[in-house]
Amino acid sequence: MGVDVHGGDGTKAACRAVSDAIRHSSLPLLQDIRARGGRMLVDVTVGVPDPGSVDVERVRKELPHGEVTVHAVAGGLRAPTGDALLACVVITVRAEYPPESPPRHAPEHTPKHTGIQR
Repeated sequence: MGVDVHGGDGTKAACRAVSDAIRHSSLPLLQDIRARGGRMLVDVTVGVPDPGSVDVERVRKELPHGEVTVHAVAGGLRAPTGDALLACVVITVRAEYPPESPPRHAPEHTPKHTGIQR
């Protein structure tokens, strides 16, 4: 969530929402993705009262890594009095690996027989 308290600026509120979201997240696999020639795809959906007013390129620049797409949709909240505007954001991150470099998985675990029969 991001807020522009005094200007009613959807872009400023959206940028603050993205910045807040990534400060509270960690992507420890980023180095692994790059080392294997993978791509990190980042999809941002930001809800604001006037989606046409959002400069999606400015919002995109808030994310320092990956191939970023930004979509502004109707949502958020405009204060009934004053200039405050609230933006809500959802950020989805996924990795794509080249066919010759599948992502690592935990080793297969074969459950032991417990002797319980049903």
